Amino acid sequence: MNARDSILARLRATTISELPALPDVESWFDVNCRRDDPSTRMQRLRTALEASRAEVHVCTRAGWPELLLRIAATKQVRSLLVGADTPHGAALEARRPDSLQLLRYQHPVASWREVLFEQVDASLTLARSAIADSGSLVLWPSAAEPRLMSLVPPVHFVLLEASHIHSDLLSAMQAEAWTNGMPTNALLISGPSKTADIQQTMAYGAHGPRELVVLMLQGDPA
Repeated sequence: MNARDSILARLRATTISELPALPDVESWFDVNCRRDDPSTRMQRLRTALEASRAEVHVCTRAGWPELLLRIAATKQVRSLLVGADTPHGAALEARRPDSLQLLRYQHPVASWREVLFEQVDASLTLARSAIADSGSLVLWPSAAEPRLMSLVPPVHFVLLEASHIHSDLLSAMQAEAWTNGMPTNALLISGPSKTADIQQTMAYGAHGPRELVVLMLQGDPA
């Protein structure tokens, strides 16, 4: 018997007389969660995101395309990646200046890998919601907006409905019924990509976008 078989044999021979009780998560949250109003949740989220070096702008639903285009021009963004067929992509296309190339994610990655990794300056995706406690955006990748859109381009623009900000993770999971179905990768993003692996010096953009720009949309959804 080798070492692996010996370890597995001992594990299988071990009996547990009584299973430990599962933690009562909902009861803990009933006592400890913050029941704050929407404006407070929005401010808490903004404070946490900005503390992680994200850029946050509050805007109207009608005005976000012009705001995004102004920010993109300031950052010298020449090419912007949008989903294959999304309402926000269409809204941006209708206002796009000649100086900005709008690319749509509509091909298998293997067929345009070089363009995606070397020629795209920024991307625009929609956040499903956000979590105020952790300062996190919840992204729900789909065929229209794959995960690579939030991972590869140096600048990541995110649209977030202010009304979709939850106080904590459990509230988000319950309100949005995550148990009914999840994507292969549900993403929680709390700021631009960063690492301090090398000489404990903080560096941004090593494993993803070096800039995260969040546009919070106020007002009732259309």
